[in-house]
Amino acid sequence: MSKLKDLITIIEACRLCADQLPLGPRPVLRVSKTAKLMIIGQAPGTKVHESGVPWEDASGDRLRDWLGLTPDIFDDQTLVAIMPMGFCYPGRAANGGDNPPRPECAPEWHPKLLPLVSEVKLTLLVGGFAQKYYLGKAAQKTMTETVRAWQEHLPRFLPIPHPSWRSTGWLRKNSWFEAEVIPDLRRRVRRLID
Repeated sequence: MSKLKDLITIIEACRLCADQLPLGPRPVLRVSKTAKLMIIGQAPGTKVHESGVPWEDASGDRLRDWLGLTPDIFDDQTLVAIMPMGFCYPGRAANGGDNPPRPECAPEWHPKLLPLVSEVKLTLLVGGFAQKYYLGKAAQKTMTETVRAWQEHLPRFLPIPHPSWRSTGWLRKNSWFEAEVIPDLRRRVRRLID
């Protein structure tokens, strides 16, 4: 077996924060040595926890639209890698959304995975958790400011908001995102995938 397959097997058996997960551990990720696009989001929701398929929900529909990818291309792990900040569903927050990704996950597994997926040319940082973790001091005070400064992080990273239904109001207030960022994002993804 390859190092990557061995590591994925270990991650799938991870119980690092099992006692903190209301539905128990079910790591959801998808990586390959050949992927050119990496998507780093937050953590799976309940639908993805049940199916085990990354972004198989309404947020995934919006994300695929933003990327200009059909489901079959998006789900092709030889092209698109998915490595959330937390691999397991973290539970429901008091405000009705999901809890933040478990803090143990990314520091434990991302440094081990990234060297094995070295063909990635563009990494989408979906939401504030991924942006703060990967951009560090280069992240702005807010997610909106970080996304507005998207060109500063290219060509390696491209920060975007989370595509959940909760972002609908944000998208209305920040029409520049769909007018400026989405067309550029689609062009970049098309160049990587073609």
